[in-house]
Amino acid sequence: MVAKIKKEWCFNIKGDILSGIVVALALIPEAIAFSIIAGVDPMVGLYASFTMAVVIAFAGGRPGMISAATGAMALLMVPLVRDYGLEYLFAATLLTGVIQILFGVFKVARVMKFIPRAVMIGFVNALAILIFMAQVPHFIGISNLTYVFVAITLMIVYIVPRFFKAIPAPLIAIIVLTAVTLFSGVELRTVGDLGTITQTLPTFLIPNVPFTFETLAIIFPYAISLAIVGLLESLLTASIVDDMTGTESNKNQEARGQGIANIVTGFFGGMAGCAMIGQSVINVKSGGRGRLSTLIAGVFLMFLIIVLGDLVVQIPMPVLVGIMIMVSIGTFDWSSFMYLRKAPKTDAVVMLATVSIVVATHDLSKGVIAGVILSAIFFVAKISSIKVTKRSEGEQIIFDVEGQLFFASVDGFVDAFDFTSENQKIVIDFSTAHVWDDSAVGAIDKVVMKCRENQNAVIIKNLNAASKKLVDKLAIFNDSNAKLSSH
Repeated sequence: MVAKIKKEWCFNIKGDILSGIVVALALIPEAIAFSIIAGVDPMVGLYASFTMAVVIAFAGGRPGMISAATGAMALLMVPLVRDYGLEYLFAATLLTGVIQILFGVFKVARVMKFIPRAVMIGFVNALAILIFMAQVPHFIGISNLTYVFVAITLMIVYIVPRFFKAIPAPLIAIIVLTAVTLFSGVELRTVGDLGTITQTLPTFLIPNVPFTFETLAIIFPYAISLAIVGLLESLLTASIVDDMTGTESNKNQEARGQGIANIVTGFFGGMAGCAMIGQSVINVKSGGRGRLSTLIAGVFLMFLIIVLGDLVVQIPMPVLVGIMIMVSIGTFDWSSFMYLRKAPKTDAVVMLATVSIVVATHDLSKGVIAGVILSAIFFVAKISSIKVTKRSEGEQIIFDVEGQLFFASVDGFVDAFDFTSENQKIVIDFSTAHVWDDSAVGAIDKVVMKCRENQNAVIIKNLNAASKKLVDKLAIFNDSNAKLSSH
């Protein structure tokens, strides 16, 4: 236990504290913006970001990953808040947490292995594009001075680390440029322009909704959507942070942790949240590695709101925009341009489709699901080609079957046979084939029956163990005229 605590909490104290502070500062405008998207008070998003970060620091399966209110989740809440109100959102958040815990208990994280690399690359690139697009309204067409501050922020972020690494460059940019703004009196948009921050702690509450099946019927569709989208985004983010840090994480524990965090959030007046790729990248790039960085992000966020709220609202938006642009540049997989040239065309199409759908819908889950389905279709098309070769050996006509026989290849299998032979001994050799499903067995039945119509004797030969077991169970041809052999 002591060794585990040291490994996850105490091995990088300075880096985790400093990176957590940077993340907390960057969380504020994001949380406020996502609250506005969802149609709720800005404090709902800020409370969610505080409780999610603090709870996931202890309960999550990926140290150093940041969870908070997110845009993908906020979009799903809009109809619920509009039609039923804030209390129903809190109830849906609680149910979201319960569902995610069940997902973790039943080890749903294993589905991650079904997400192809092309989809992962598309997910990361789409996220980078969305992060950049979200910054555009905050600096395009505002003022020339806004462009100057964004440019200076980027210069600090990229140049300072070459000479000084004791303090994260984004934190230096925020402190220095906020001070310049305050003392010079220049006119710039600030965090306070996004919404009002109330300097109060969240309080425990039970959602003021009727505890009836009618309420459950209302919130369940939203809760299951929030649970799936939140978990998908969290697990993908965990995989990305795994790659960035060269470490492993417990995905099932992360699923349970997300659920626990959302339950706590629902009881403290917050909206459902999940892992944030942008903030997680900021954390890692600022030196955060352990659970302490996530805890500091949540605690310092609330410290900023309660103690330094009047100062926080004066942070210039161009500075935070510059930091998020840095995140988008760092998140984008620039090697994917080479990937498009070298990868199989189907993988390139999947990657581009994932990016396009995510950017068009602003919904990460839709792009990932579409990418997985498209990959599956391409895979099925690739392996559905089956080859049947006819040859004669003495008095026998032998059909050698090569490939995977399943629902997508049965037509080609049946069409490859010559049914004009009469009174012959026909052998169908499956030495280099595999029978996968009921459709395949049905196709074998069809071939055997057609051959028998012309008084042919049919032998099925060299099925592997799994194929033979399936054929034995489902086939109807195995009688005196059609013999099944495993040799």
